[in-house]
Amino acid sequence: MDTKKERGQMLDLLLRPAFCVKDGIITQVSRGAEGMLLASGMEVAPMLSTGAEEYAAFTGGCLYLDLKLGGRELMASVTRLEDEDVFLLEAEEDVQALNALALAARELREPLSSMTAISENLLSPYLKEDPRSKELLARMSRSLHRMQRVLGNMADAGVHSPAAQLQLRNIPRVFDAIFSRADKLLAYAGAQLHYEGLGEDLIGLFDEDLMERAVLNLLSNALRFLPETGGILAAKLSRRGDMLVLTVQDNGSGIPDAILGNLFQQYLRTPALEDRRRGLGLGLVIVRQAAASHGGTVLVDKGEISGTRVTLTMKVRQPSETTVRSAHVALTGGRDPGLIELADILPVSVYEQEL
Repeated sequence: MDTKKERGQMLDLLLRPAFCVKDGIITQVSRGAEGMLLASGMEVAPMLSTGAEEYAAFTGGCLYLDLKLGGRELMASVTRLEDEDVFLLEAEEDVQALNALALAARELREPLSSMTAISENLLSPYLKEDPRSKELLARMSRSLHRMQRVLGNMADAGVHSPAAQLQLRNIPRVFDAIFSRADKLLAYAGAQLHYEGLGEDLIGLFDEDLMERAVLNLLSNALRFLPETGGILAAKLSRRGDMLVLTVQDNGSGIPDAILGNLFQQYLRTPALEDRRRGLGLGLVIVRQAAASHGGTVLVDKGEISGTRVTLTMKVRQPSETTVRSAHVALTGGRDPGLIELADILPVSVYEQEL
């Protein structure tokens, strides 16, 4: 059996719509993607809503970008298979599932807010002074923060590209502040964070809250796979033309090649459902959406030495280049977003200090 026929059969076995590209031209289309007006011989470049430059430089790993097909914006992952690139598209059932999660999050938001208010305001100072009671209160606080993280991810994952509040910011300085706050929290988890900033000012449209959530989700996911001792995270912000590039690398166990193309798919857990290191996969969806909201992409590949490397790109935009959208609803309630997004990995002692 020839390679082309084998590859065509492979595409048809995939659960998500897919097609192959070689030298910028579509060579094969799965049955699931034929209904999307895709056909062999078409150029892929005009379809790229984000990631044209990143795809041109793509050599390996898994690249997450956006395509525009038939007036619809679709998420896609790209992996290289020998001499061709395989594009996996989001399926309609994926969108429906995420929208259902968003509806559930809205229903749960009010009771969670009530529970949090009760825990913070109706407990006597005496209980907070008792060591045993204080520990129990801290555990409850951490659990509530974890619930806020899940609900926040559920709510935002239900929108293909969450409404971003883009405002003029000195972007490198914002990243400096985000990583400075994260560094203090990660120290409690026994991890070292080394951050290298851009070292210059750069003004552009930016959603500080959305990007901070994306960064914290990246750090939280990386921390779960770090070695018990000697865990190191290295982050660097650099510039490439009108694009900013944020790279986060860890010295953990790495990601198996077999699941690289499905990392941003909800509900994926590897190696098993019982492995508590992985959640619903919604945090990574937020990372991909944050990049897309800033005109960028996400590339996941192996680190230079070990572990996993995530590269997030974003376009530096000025007010005349884009439309400022309405703000998304925040679920933090004025609380430290780091305590929410890192609640799965921070020790109880951190929350005792907040009582």
